[in-house]
Amino acid sequence: MKKTLFAVLLTSAFPFAWADINVGVSVSATGPAASLGIPEKNTIDLLPKTIAGEKINYIVLDDATDPTVATRNIKKFVAENKVDVVIGSTTVPNSLAMTPVAAENETPMISLAGGAAVVEPVDAKRAWVFKTAQNDAHMATAIVQHMSEKKMQTVAYIGFADAYGEGWYKEFAKVAELKQLKVVANERYQRNDTSVTGQILKILAAKPDAVLIGGAGTPAVLPQKTLKEKGYKGVIYQTHGVANNDFLRVGAKDVEGAILPVGPMVVATQLPADNPVKKSALDYVGRYEAAHGKGSVSSFGGHAWDAGVLLGATVPVALKKAKPGTPEFRKALRDALEGVRNLPAAHGIFNLSPQDHQGFDQRARVMAVIENGTWKLIK
Repeated sequence: MKKTLFAVLLTSAFPFAWADINVGVSVSATGPAASLGIPEKNTIDLLPKTIAGEKINYIVLDDATDPTVATRNIKKFVAENKVDVVIGSTTVPNSLAMTPVAAENETPMISLAGGAAVVEPVDAKRAWVFKTAQNDAHMATAIVQHMSEKKMQTVAYIGFADAYGEGWYKEFAKVAELKQLKVVANERYQRNDTSVTGQILKILAAKPDAVLIGGAGTPAVLPQKTLKEKGYKGVIYQTHGVANNDFLRVGAKDVEGAILPVGPMVVATQLPADNPVKKSALDYVGRYEAAHGKGSVSSFGGHAWDAGVLLGATVPVALKKAKPGTPEFRKALRDALEGVRNLPAAHGIFNLSPQDHQGFDQRARVMAVIENGTWKLIK
């Protein structure tokens, strides 16, 4: 009886103690984006089980690269699991599908997708959404800069026929125009297509100096493979959406020579000692490879790790204002995310604000080339 009374008094005196924090995680562990979602799912197992003394429960669901399933997942998180925050999804279409549910239920969401449209502009819906993957605009600038330095004048584009492909084209075309780089072809294909011959023939007819493939994961292999089969001799660029080992495995010799922007984590061991991201990047690489084997690390797992880094920095701040499981805690966590400053992560240094829900700068990107089946830093 005394022990019970003591527990009641202690709970009354410290009302924020002993409350679990529930985190809903929706990733594309199957479907066309599985090569991205699997390392993300694996990384969730490496995230902290407690933060500031509070237990963290991760509820992980597969959305099968399907926006409808992703929407169903986040509704389940909110209604049944009473989550305090959501991590996901892997792709831009899935993340966009989840956004209205996060906003309606005032639940912070940390997307792992690359498209800037996930967090821009920060309107009433996106006010609850943050992301860890570099924006397509950020990476497109690096590609155009490289093309400009190599004196290229014309480029063709082929990308996914979805929000990822469209977002990349818009951002790339905008920056290319500023650098007087002419886009001579603009083609699309579906993630599950088995042939892009028609699109590639149109591109070849335009005789571009370079081709940019706006795809992600293993489906981005198909255009490059077809370009090489048809005898294209120009430079082929990919986006940071292909920075995983499955892309290298499936593409093999067909993707050799591709140039792309990547997060520093992808080439962490090749970074100079004074790179500000090297230490935090190597921390994640070491942890992931200890669990899954040398050479197993993926850029996309790094995005999931960085979501954990953000939670590690913001949960203690939110706990000072409210108890987990309440609207007040979710609001405090959202506000704390906007207040993150100079936080080193696997892919860059986070500086978030009410106007910027991604928060990376030029330190979050480097250029790399696929050489001998691996990523080589372009210095």
